[in-house]
Amino acid sequence: MISDMRPGLAALVCFFSFVRLSGCAPPTCYSRALGLSKEIMALLDKIHTYHRTKTCAEVLPTVFLDVHNSCVTAKLRDLLYVVLNHPDQSCRERPRMVLLKLKVQNLYTIISRVCYRDLVFFTNDCEAIDTGHSIPHYAEDRLQLLQEER
Repeated sequence: MISDMRPGLAALVCFFSFVRLSGCAPPTCYSRALGLSKEIMALLDKIHTYHRTKTCAEVLPTVFLDVHNSCVTAKLRDLLYVVLNHPDQSCRERPRMVLLKLKVQNLYTIISRVCYRDLVFFTNDCEAIDTGHSIPHYAEDRLQLLQEER
C-alpha cells in the first residue's frame, strides 16, 4: 500500500517543483539595477539612523537614487568616492559601510558597463537625485500648447 503512494507523491513533488521554477526568470539589467538601488536606499536609511553609523553618515552626500535619471551614474560615482575616502578609518571598516561600498560599486558597474545601452533614462534632472523632488520639464511643443491654451 505504501509503495503505491510513493510514485504519486514523487509526481506531486516534481509537479510543484516545476511550477515553482517556471515562475522564476533570470533578472534583467533593469530589474537588477532597480532592486539594487532600493537596497542601497534602505541601507543608507539604516546607516543614517543606527547609533553606531550615524556619525559616519554625516559625511555622506544626500542621495535619492533613480535608475531612470541619467544623473544617477555621476551621483553613484560621487557617493562611492566619499565612501572609499571617508575621513574616519573606523567608519570605512564598519560592516554597513563596507556593504554600502560593495552595493554602490555593483550598481555603478551594472549601469555603466554591464547594462550599458540597455537602460533607458527618462529624465536628466540632477537636482532630483540630490533633493528627491522631480520638477516636470515640458518639451518645447508641449510648452507651446500650454501657452496657447491660456
